[in-house]
Amino acid sequence: MSSSQTLVLASGSPRRIELLQQAGIEPDRIFPAGIDETPLRAEHPRSLAKRLSKEKAEKALAALTKEADHGAGYILAADTVVAVGRRILPKAETADEATYCLQLLSGRAHRVYTGVCLIAPGGKLRQRLVETRVRFKRLPREEIAGYLASGEWRGKAGGYAVQGLAGSFVIKLVGSYTNVVGLPLYETAALLAGEGFKIHANWPSGERS
Repeated sequence: MSSSQTLVLASGSPRRIELLQQAGIEPDRIFPAGIDETPLRAEHPRSLAKRLSKEKAEKALAALTKEADHGAGYILAADTVVAVGRRILPKAETADEATYCLQLLSGRAHRVYTGVCLIAPGGKLRQRLVETRVRFKRLPREEIAGYLASGEWRGKAGGYAVQGLAGSFVIKLVGSYTNVVGLPLYETAALLAGEGFKIHANWPSGERS
C-alpha cells in the first residue's frame, strides 16, 4: 500500500475501530492522541466536539512528523459529546458520574455531537460535525442500578453505550445511529473519499474463480 493510502486513526476507541472495519476501512495504525478534554468556559457542545477532534488530529500529526520513517498519509480523529441543552455530560469514569448522566437523561431528549477531523497527505484539514437527537424512556431506579452493574457505561460519553444494553432505553433516534456509537460512517467515508482515499480498496470482491 502506498504511503498516500495509509490511514492513522488518532483514537484508541474499540468502537471507532470496529465502525471503520464495518465500512471496509482498516486503519494502518492506531495512535491515540490524549488531550485535555475539559470544556472551555461557556463552550457550546458543538464547538467542543469540533475543537477536540481537531486537537487530537493535530497532536497526532505533530507526534508522527517527528518519526523518521513516517510517510505522508491520512490522519483521522473524532470526539463525541452528549448534551442536554447546553449542558455537557461527562465521559463517565465513575459510577457516580454514570448515575448522574442516566438520571438526567431519563425520560428526556438529548443530542449527540461528533466532530470528525481529517488531515490529508498534503496537510489539508477538513472537518465535519454530525448531530443526532435521542430520546430515552423513563428509567426506573432498579434499571439504572442494573445498567451500572453491567459496566458498559465506563468511559462512554453520557454514561451509556447505545450499541449495548442501553439500546433498549431509546424511544426515538433522529439522525445517524453510528454517530451515537462514536463515528458517523457516512460523513467519515465522504471526508476520506473527498480527499482521494480509496475507501473501497479493501472491500471483498465476491467474484468466484
